[in-house]
Amino acid sequence: MKIVVRVKLLPRSVHDADALAATLRACNRGANWVSRVAFEKGLRRRNELQQEVYYGLKAAFDLSAQPAVRVVKKVVDAYATLAGNIRNGQLTGRARRKAEAKPVVFREDAAQPFDDRCLSWSVDARTVSLWTVAGRIKGIPFICSGEALKLLAHRKGESDLVVRDGKFFLVATVDLPEPDVYEPEGWLGVDLGIVNVATTSDGEVMSGRRLNRYRRRMRRLTAKLQKKATKSAKRRLKRIRRREARFAADINHLVSKKLISTAERTSRGVALEQLKGIRQRVTARKEQRYGLHSWAFAQLGAFVEYKAKRAGVPVLFVDPRNTSRQCSECKHTHRSNRVSQSWFACRSCGAVVHADHNGSRNIAHRADAVWQRGAVNRPSRAGRPARCGRTQAPAEAIGGQDLPSTPERLGARPSPTGLRS
Repeated sequence: MKIVVRVKLLPRSVHDADALAATLRACNRGANWVSRVAFEKGLRRRNELQQEVYYGLKAAFDLSAQPAVRVVKKVVDAYATLAGNIRNGQLTGRARRKAEAKPVVFREDAAQPFDDRCLSWSVDARTVSLWTVAGRIKGIPFICSGEALKLLAHRKGESDLVVRDGKFFLVATVDLPEPDVYEPEGWLGVDLGIVNVATTSDGEVMSGRRLNRYRRRMRRLTAKLQKKATKSAKRRLKRIRRREARFAADINHLVSKKLISTAERTSRGVALEQLKGIRQRVTARKEQRYGLHSWAFAQLGAFVEYKAKRAGVPVLFVDPRNTSRQCSECKHTHRSNRVSQSWFACRSCGAVVHADHNGSRNIAHRADAVWQRGAVNRPSRAGRPARCGRTQAPAEAIGGQDLPSTPERLGARPSPTGLRS
């Protein structure tokens, strides 16, 4: 499996920092020129385009041989990505016509890939040697976490030079061996939400109060800066947006790490709801749209998936329909069961439980039913949890064929917040 590791460069002098910035400018200006040539002459294959622009690229933008080759490859990849987006229907109508009417444009500070001929790592010394337009700079220090330093021992392929707010980073791809997925002894259901980031079927609640409070504060500050509309205010807005994204990502990392640790310790799998398209299905009042659209459930699901792969923990995504309306004890389903945002009271058996806990238990039950029906040729449970080669959820995990199929809107009875937690 492939993982991305980012390290921060610490240029030793102003000259080194200027050389790195000048290198990004030269490479991206060259990429814009190559992009125009590719657009005007209809060249999309790497060999044809490289033969057309190689010598001109080196002479006009002061690039060495290998960086020039990387620039051409970067342009070819950009056009391939554009073609793939059009083919997959991600660009349609006016957006597609606009994209096809002009060449791909690169920012002057856009990331630039370097291979092992342009960049060499000294992991033990925590330094890198990097080609620049001012010559090769050796011994540039970098800093990263201890875990990232261990992962760099498995680095393969290219590394990207990136600048963010005047700071330089190297983004490397690490190729790790993927462990076998063990046979789960049950499932840890996880209900995702806005009020509570995650609630497990064990009853553990990971509150979103801190994140929501931070977002409200950032929203107030953003509104003030937008009213000013000055250049300095716009720069400040960019920094705030990135800071908020980093804060939310950190929360999601902590939550996903805790979920995987709990599942691995108890030899269980992790069951999540398939929430793709929820923003289109759920309606919200105007004052609630910010909270709904800033809900980073997809990022949290991605973090859970890749951490589960590293640990060999099975993950299933189940149909979310009626998980908040169905009783986890007697399976009675009705919208009036959800009496408020936080409480569930079954009209049939009288069970009263926290709404998110009830939903997470339903998710765990559905995952167990899907796994028992869909998994075949599984190893025995005798002794320690056996390992098997299963790395993907059964196809039935998303279909919900054995689940209630009432075509009701996802979520519970409207609550004072208007959104399901």
